Amino acid sequence: MSATPDLSRRERKKAALRRRLLDCALALFEERGFAATRVSEICERADVAEKTFFNHFPSKRHLLREIAGEALDRLLVDLEEVRKSDASTAERLQTFFERLADNAEQAGPMHRELLTEIIHVAHEAGTETEQTQRIQEAFGALIHEGRASGEVILRHGPEVLTEMVMGAFYVLMFNWANLEGYPLRKHAVDAGRFLADVISPRGLGGDHGNA
Repeated sequence: MSATPDLSRRERKKAALRRRLLDCALALFEERGFAATRVSEICERADVAEKTFFNHFPSKRHLLREIAGEALDRLLVDLEEVRKSDASTAERLQTFFERLADNAEQAGPMHRELLTEIIHVAHEAGTETEQTQRIQEAFGALIHEGRASGEVILRHGPEVLTEMVMGAFYVLMFNWANLEGYPLRKHAVDAGRFLADVISPRGLGGDHGNA
């Protein structure tokens, strides 16, 4: 009867140690950048042996990918919060892209590396991942709800509009991660406004947009 509680305690201890490694690594990445941080430094800050680190993560890159996955989860939470707000569909899109810029500006110096990993996590090995599906479903739900309320153009199918929104999202992340001096805030705000105009029956499509 005692095996299950013992196992539960061991699993909790293992999870807590993994969390400590992730938190210490993220703090060091933000201070020094990913490339300049050594596994030995992560272990020193977490007060564990290097063998323990490799029991949890095959490499430093694998640890970064887990951090990226968590960042993507937080981004999805932002998207869900925006989608469930009382604002119009156009306002929701603009708010989401403005939040994207806010989060990037508030992040530490390793944010570009993290964004690159987010893209890799979302499209790992060219296959559709759970995170990719969740992003598509969240944007798709926003479009479907907008169509139901008459706020989104009917001329184009919801799948096409969802892909256009996702495309803008990925382009912004890719350019911010790879182009030095990329004006993310300006482009994110402009993208949100552009998409709001494009999907609106009274926007770029004109009054005939729902014909």
